[in-house]
Amino acid sequence: MIEKPFMPKATAVWLVENTKLSFKQIAAFCDLHELEVKGIADGDVARGIKAYNPILAGQLTREAIEESSKDVNTPLILNKKNLEIKSEKKGNKYVPLSKRQDRPEAVLWLTKNYPQLSDGQIVKLVGSTKKTVDLIRNKRYWNSGNLSSKDPVVSNLCTQVDIKNAIDKAERKAVRKKKELEREKRKIKAESQKTENDNQVK
Repeated sequence: MIEKPFMPKATAVWLVENTKLSFKQIAAFCDLHELEVKGIADGDVARGIKAYNPILAGQLTREAIEESSKDVNTPLILNKKNLEIKSEKKGNKYVPLSKRQDRPEAVLWLTKNYPQLSDGQIVKLVGSTKKTVDLIRNKRYWNSGNLSSKDPVVSNLCTQVDIKNAIDKAERKAVRKKKELEREKRKIKAESQKTENDNQVK
């Protein structure tokens, strides 16, 4: 199984915009088709996707990028150390004033990039409150005008693994909900059909 970076398409956008790597190298690292990477460079693919910096996220080092840029046969290697960081239970701890903006900005980033995450999941990821998440999601937060979305991984509020696990959980829940709705629809349709048949018999 190919090890993919977190947010591969957004990572590819960043690599296309900020490095001299070949399309083939970027495609191999992000597990994309080479033509898809060319499409990103031409502006035909991934429009509206915000570039994701793999260096800040700990997925690549600047040295590795420079080394691969000099030789097209040198592949980029995913820095798995960062991806294998285990989630730690977060306790209430003092947050310096300079860092207090990080949480609401991380909440904004998560609600923009992963709207499928529930308020409760975001609370667990960045240590915010449900009320704050709800206000930011609905653009009613007192400081909304001054917030700029910021990746919580970069702010060290959670790991990429934490976010991936939360997304997987949200998607599984959405699938279950969809199946339940479909079952309910079939049940209502069957009952409606039965009533109709009974009326015809009478």
